[in-house]
Amino acid sequence: MAKHLSPTFLLGFLLLLLGCNSPAPQKASPTVALPQKEKKADDRYAPKPYVELTHPAWSKNATIYEVNIRQYTPEGTFKAFEAHLPRLKKMGVDILWLMPIHPIGEKNRKGTLGSYYSVKDYYGVNPEFGTKEDFKALVQKIHTLGMFVILDWVANHSAWDNPLTQQHPEWYTKTAEGDFQPTPWYDWEDIIDFDYTQPGLRKYMTEALTYWVRELDVDGYRCDVAGFMPVDFWENARAELDAIKPVFMLAEWESRDLHKKAFDMTYSWSLWDRLHEVTTGQKPIHGLVEYMAHDVSSFPRGGYRMTFTDNHDKNSWAGNQYANFGPGLEAAMVMTSVVNGMPLVYSGQEAGLNRSLRFFEKDTITWKPHRNAEIYTKLFALKHKNQALWNGEWGGEMVRIYNDKPDQVISFYREKNGNKVIPIINFSNQRVKVKLNSKSQAGRYKELFTNDSYQLKGDDEITLGPWKYLVLHSDQTAPI
Repeated sequence: MAKHLSPTFLLGFLLLLLGCNSPAPQKASPTVALPQKEKKADDRYAPKPYVELTHPAWSKNATIYEVNIRQYTPEGTFKAFEAHLPRLKKMGVDILWLMPIHPIGEKNRKGTLGSYYSVKDYYGVNPEFGTKEDFKALVQKIHTLGMFVILDWVANHSAWDNPLTQQHPEWYTKTAEGDFQPTPWYDWEDIIDFDYTQPGLRKYMTEALTYWVRELDVDGYRCDVAGFMPVDFWENARAELDAIKPVFMLAEWESRDLHKKAFDMTYSWSLWDRLHEVTTGQKPIHGLVEYMAHDVSSFPRGGYRMTFTDNHDKNSWAGNQYANFGPGLEAAMVMTSVVNGMPLVYSGQEAGLNRSLRFFEKDTITWKPHRNAEIYTKLFALKHKNQALWNGEWGGEMVRIYNDKPDQVISFYREKNGNKVIPIINFSNQRVKVKLNSKSQAGRYKELFTNDSYQLKGDDEITLGPWKYLVLHSDQTAPI
C-alpha cells in the first residue's frame, strides 16, 4: 500500500518541475554596454602620465647656465655681470641660474666671504652684489633679451645669525641637548637645520618664494638639496607660485617623485658619474649604455633632466681639456648636449677655465675666447631648431643604433616631427673604424661641426679618432 506524501515534499516537487520548464538564461550579447561600475574598473588599466605639472612653454628647447656673480667679474656685482648678457645670448643660453643672492651669515662663517648657501635674510640682497634695485634692473635686462632667470633657493637651512633663530627657534631641529645643529651627518658648520614638521616654517618659506616671483619677476628657482625637504611642501609651493605666473623649478636632487607636481627638472649626477668613469678610468662604455637604457625605460617621459660636465659642486676641472675628464672632455660636452635632458654650462667653462674656483674667497674668472664656447654655440643652436633635441615630451626618444665597436662607440638616433639627430661618439683613446647598423636611419645628413654631407645607407663605416665625434642632423623644414 502506498505511503502518504507530506505536503512539504509535494510543494518541493512542484517547484522542481517548474524550474525544469523555465527557459535557460541567455548569454549577454558582446555588444551590450558594460555596467557603469565595470567601465570604471577598466580605467585601472589605462596608461597615465607620471608628470602632472605643466612646464612653461618657453622651456621646451631651453638651455641653462649657472652664474657665479662673485667670481664673474672683478667687481662681482649685478651691474658688472650685465655686460656679459649679450655674449651669453649669442652662445644660446636661455635660462640664467643665479647662485644665491641673499646676505650671507657672519657667525661661524667659512673663509673670508662665506658661503652663498648660508642665508641670513631670505628677503634681502647681498650688499657685495649691489642693491635690490640693481637686481631688479638685471632681471628686466635678462627679460628684454628674451632670456629667463631663476634664483638659487636654500630652504633646508639658514645661517646661525638669521633673525629666525631668535624669532622662531622652534622652526629648527635640535641636538639631544636642545641646541641648534647643522644638517645631520654633514660638515656644514656654517649653517643650522630647519624642521619642516613646523607649519609656520612652511608658510614663511612659501611666502618668501612667492615674494621674489611677484615683486622681482624672477621666473623660478633652483632649490638646494631639495630632497631633504618633504615633497608635499614643494608641491604646495609650486602651486602657489604657478598661481602668480608659470615658473620653472630645478631640484638639486635625482629622484622621480619630485617630478610629479613640484619640479620641472632634476639633476643627472648619474650621467656625470658614467662619463667620468669612461674618460678617466679608461673603462668600457657599458655603464654609459646602461644609463641610456634606464633613462629610456624608467625616467618619466614628461620630466626634464639637467645634464652637465661641470657645476659649482663639480668645479675641480671646469673645462680644462687635460684635467678630470682628460682629453675626453669635448666628447662628454657633446654627449650632455644631445642626450635626453637640458644641458648646463657653469661660469667660465666656455672660457676654458682650468682651475677650481675658490668658494669662500674672491677668485675672478679670466675671460678669453675658447673652443668650448664654439662647441656650445653650435650645439645650442641645433637644440633650438631641431625638435629631436627638445626637452621632455617635446623631444625625440633615444633609440640605440647598434655598431660593431660596442665597448668604445656610442651611437643613437633621435627623431621628432621629421627632425633627426644621430650622435656617434668614440669614448676611447684609440682610433676606430666603426660599422653602424643604420638601415632604419638611411638618408642624407649634415655634420654639425664640419658641415660635411653624409649619406647613410645601412652598414655604414665611419672612422673616428680618439675621443672624436660626429653629430649628424637633418630637418625636413630646412633643406640640407
